[in-house]
Amino acid sequence: MKTKVALLGSGFIADIHMECYHRFIPDAEVVAVYSRDAKRGKAFAAKHHIPEHYDSIEAAISESGCDVVDVCLPNFLHFRAVLDAAAAGKHIILEKPISLTLEEADEMIEACRTAGVKLMYAEELCFAPKYERVRLLAKEGAFGQIYMLKQAEKHSGPHSSWFYDVNQSGGGVLMDMGCHGLAWFRWMLGGRPKALSVTAYMHNGLLHKGRTEGEENSIVIVEFEGGAIGMAENSWAKQGGMEDKAEVYGTGGVCYADLFQGNAALTYSEKGYGYAMEKAGSTQGWTFTVFEEAFNQGYPQELKHFIECVRENKEPLVTGEDGRAVLELIYAAYESAGTGRKVQLPFTPKVDKPVDLWLKGKQSQ
Repeated sequence: MKTKVALLGSGFIADIHMECYHRFIPDAEVVAVYSRDAKRGKAFAAKHHIPEHYDSIEAAISESGCDVVDVCLPNFLHFRAVLDAAAAGKHIILEKPISLTLEEADEMIEACRTAGVKLMYAEELCFAPKYERVRLLAKEGAFGQIYMLKQAEKHSGPHSSWFYDVNQSGGGVLMDMGCHGLAWFRWMLGGRPKALSVTAYMHNGLLHKGRTEGEENSIVIVEFEGGAIGMAENSWAKQGGMEDKAEVYGTGGVCYADLFQGNAALTYSEKGYGYAMEKAGSTQGWTFTVFEEAFNQGYPQELKHFIECVRENKEPLVTGEDGRAVLELIYAAYESAGTGRKVQLPFTPKVDKPVDLWLKGKQSQ
């Protein structure tokens, strides 16, 4: 019997999840989709051959007969969706970031623990085949003692307009993409190492002038117990298509991993063509044409693992607690960028959304 999934959301990431379920996860069946826009939800269901569509989160959870709720909603809706799913006794797959506040994250984790359901944090970089190969090399000692990690994810801006509204997103590029690098640092170093301090630098008003209060470019430096340093570079202001790269530096070796370029075909076209890679502009002239984009980014491996966890009652590799730890680093980064100082951890301010720490710091300067 297949594990039944209710998908909450009908945007870009929901499309990726559906591709993965259809192509790579035969043990799962998506039985329902929820969309805030009823017409869009109906069209999404028809496109992906989903039998039911809803414009109510509660109905999608309670009436669809699902075993798992897959949350692919804007950030500010994560909290309510997880609490509703937990109350209904459904296991949960949750796209990043976990929530807008640490208080929400704590309540979500506790609600799932009390209900006895799994809260699985969808950090695909922990499953991306190329990055996972690098982690296994580190685990077997190929690089000696790791003293520095770098991860960069950059492009020209989000797919959906809600990302630019900090009341819905909680912040800018750090909330959108910086969470990936921060999670990957912890994954690479093993055992969820304790983060000691965070220093961050941010810019806005670059490519999207006046469109968002959030940061368009960020650099976050994390000091971990044991001496390793992690540097996450993220941008919504980088032209020319998606960039996703990682670097590992150790006393016994070094590694450079490019998630896209090693999985691309160097292409030349006089007139251009339909699709080269995420966020690429014109396809005229020379381009890198990616293939198996979702597979290379780790989405199907991640979702397959989570469905196995539900079917076999296993503990997921990436949990709500991991998502909460990443959000704490994000908070500290906004505080550092706003004050111009290194921030010691643990750090748990009470603000409406993480980006407020940066915005208040800018206003006081």
